[in-house]
Amino acid sequence: MTYPTPRDDPNSSHGRLPSGPPILNAPPGAPSAPNSAQPEQQHAYAAPDRSGQQAPLAPQEPPLTPRDPYATDGRAPGADAQNAPSSAPNSGRYYPPQPVYGGPGFTQPARDAQPQYAQPAKAPYFVQPVWSQRVKPSSVMAVLALSAIAVLGLLLGGLIIYFVSQLGAMAVGLSFFGALIPLAVVLAAVAWVDRWEPEPRLALVFSFLWGAAAAASMALLVGLGVEVAAYLATGSGPGAFFSAAIQAPVVEEIAKGLGILIVFYAARRHFDGPLDGMVYAAVIAAGFAFTENILYFAQALWDGGFSGLSVTFVLRAVLSPFAHVMFTTMTGLALGFAARRSTSLGALLYFLVGLVPAILLHALWNGALFFIDSLGSYIVYYLLVQVPLFAGAVTLTVLVRRHEIKLTQARLNEYAAAGWFTPAEVTMLATWSGRRRARAWAATLPGDKGKVMRQFARDATRLAYTRQRIITGRNHLVNRRTEQELLAAVTTDRAVLLGP
Repeated sequence: MTYPTPRDDPNSSHGRLPSGPPILNAPPGAPSAPNSAQPEQQHAYAAPDRSGQQAPLAPQEPPLTPRDPYATDGRAPGADAQNAPSSAPNSGRYYPPQPVYGGPGFTQPARDAQPQYAQPAKAPYFVQPVWSQRVKPSSVMAVLALSAIAVLGLLLGGLIIYFVSQLGAMAVGLSFFGALIPLAVVLAAVAWVDRWEPEPRLALVFSFLWGAAAAASMALLVGLGVEVAAYLATGSGPGAFFSAAIQAPVVEEIAKGLGILIVFYAARRHFDGPLDGMVYAAVIAAGFAFTENILYFAQALWDGGFSGLSVTFVLRAVLSPFAHVMFTTMTGLALGFAARRSTSLGALLYFLVGLVPAILLHALWNGALFFIDSLGSYIVYYLLVQVPLFAGAVTLTVLVRRHEIKLTQARLNEYAAAGWFTPAEVTMLATWSGRRRARAWAATLPGDKGKVMRQFARDATRLAYTRQRIITGRNHLVNRRTEQELLAAVTTDRAVLLGP
């Protein structure tokens, strides 16, 4: 399956990159790079529009020049142009970043070998950032997120109390601990998928609580409303097939999908593509399944004792712990593509499209059980339907993650061409084997800098995704601002790794 399109092809090179950091105070003994003469006239360039073109603005005399990340004059590493006076002289001397690691794992072929201070391709002009103000974290968004988490936590507590009042404390208590087992398995799998560019913890906590509290409450309330309406209209409740194969898929997938949509708009800077959509969807689905398992396990224990609980546990926790995850990731995948291809309003259409396969898969999963009348027929159904569906979902996840890795590599190569990374660093930061060896190497440095290396990889990956958003013309002012922050961050990470 091919994911790139002409708008987000990993090999695309639309837009201009800022050049690598010129160094005002070079390290003692560092050689001068060739072709370091300044152009006679320097221009500031605006951020690229959707076509990737940049128009020169009025000439700037003199241009703002980023600081040397290795300067030893007591200033913080990675200090940028905002900290320099506007009249700072421009020496025109340029030194590329010193490679963080040049060990055997990242050695280039002999014909491509470079000395330690080899100069990568350099832009023929200095780029004036469109947005140069320092950005502070939004305290308003943090307060809103924490408030939402608190409300959802209280709602989950209310659901547990309701279950206890209906089914008893012992049944709900045993079911709670039983539901933790499939939850742990699912969250461990999600954490493995999310290793490449981990999502913010606050967003993940909100996602889990949305599924466990908000989506579960919506499903219960709608189910109660449908039962009341059916009794008033016909004198009897809705049929079991209608409830399981029609009502539950529609209501539950919409309720879970609304949580993904909220994260899409509230955490837009972190919702970068299909893999992120699948991660948030999986966490929401895990939360929903957790609450649903508590209810179903407690009902099974109440109705059939420990034998009934054992059968339900095997069916839900052992044979199909990823069922809800598989359904809801269809919606998350659609919104992930919207993050790369569409505007904020256009994402609503992707959301509706993604709900269709989610609801159909859910309906197939539930409805098929009504046509199974023996253990043998269930085994055949499980092997011929459920196992292939799960295998397909795993394959899709692997393909999406592989695409994200290729995109990261392509975007970092563009920064390497502008002098922000060395080719060896791109290999180190944009491959699994490179990251593993880099962390092992960093752990041997004084002060055990493995955590710094992990931060270096996270900042570089976020920079690659930010670049992808910029060249596809989405919200370029905000993302150009973020690009400047991340360029300063990777410069600081490198300086800390190379420091004492």
